[in-house]
Amino acid sequence: MATVNDILAVKGRDMVTISSDATVFSAAVLMTDRRVGSLLVVEEGRLVGILTERDFLINVVTEQRDAHTMLVGELMTRDVVCCQPHTEFEEAKSVMKHRRLRHLPVMNDDGDLVGLISIGDLNAYHTDYQERTIHLLKDYIHGTTW
Repeated sequence: MATVNDILAVKGRDMVTISSDATVFSAAVLMTDRRVGSLLVVEEGRLVGILTERDFLINVVTEQRDAHTMLVGELMTRDVVCCQPHTEFEEAKSVMKHRRLRHLPVMNDDGDLVGLISIGDLNAYHTDYQERTIHLLKDYIHGTTW
């Protein structure tokens, strides 16, 4: 069974982080520049929160708050749902579906941040797996040997 570690092996372990004392405006610029939908909020090497596009839209745009003065620490989600590298693909997918999450940080057994997966990463991994399976089945049906 595929695990989160398998997904990270394909997509990479690159994460975009920000400090809780950065402005929300600088966070929005960073998200735009890096073309990501979330930022991991890290203090002294530890995950303390996550800031998502949804947080920005709901709490800044619709409430007409000033992104230039508001700090990431005021806006971020503090109770971050995380998974581990050995978490099975289906479990990660279920957590994201039922909790309506699009981003899931990955922590090792020591509590260190080791990656981030998105619902898009899960979909891409699943699609790739299905395409490989279809290819193998076609080869089998048509008698293609290696």
